[in-house]
Amino acid sequence: MPKDQVTDTQVSELASIATELSHAYEQDSIMWEGSPFQWIKTRPSRQVGAIGEKLVATWCEDQGFAVARSPNTEADLLINGTRVEVKYSTLWTDTKQYKFQQIRDQAYDYCFCLGVSPFGAHAWYIPKAELMNDKPPELRPQHGGQAGRDTKWLSFLAEEPPDWLAKFGGTLGQVRKLLARSAQIP
Repeated sequence: MPKDQVTDTQVSELASIATELSHAYEQDSIMWEGSPFQWIKTRPSRQVGAIGEKLVATWCEDQGFAVARSPNTEADLLINGTRVEVKYSTLWTDTKQYKFQQIRDQAYDYCFCLGVSPFGAHAWYIPKAELMNDKPPELRPQHGGQAGRDTKWLSFLAEEPPDWLAKFGGTLGQVRKLLARSAQIP
């Protein structure tokens, strides 16, 4: 509704705040303009994880790896028979970070983290044991309280991943080599 149609002063004040906030969201749209991944940013959050999982599954198949759905909810995929959890993040516009969320202690062997920015992508293939370790400062409880300690998130600047992640990839090409080595594929 146009601002001049607002008669309630509180609604008018809220509309002014919304207008100010809209500028930050417009910056997000501008940053992703023309990106092949832009459409993902328009999807509801409940779909984004599934899209990330499909991106990983299809990319792995295209690289020659056998991919199947996990037989239960403890992992997302079986890649060459290995139980893999997929975590997906788009670049957070305001902080330039990837935030891989809902990392849990479930029955998987590796976590495939795929981070997508407007015109690039980063990937890591991390053994579960590394993610269950509380030492790296980038791994934090996602929720407060004692009950919240079972769910973590991995958060870091996209262009400055922590040193401990280097041996687990960084690029799709590096992750392909890790997958091939574990599957003994050339």
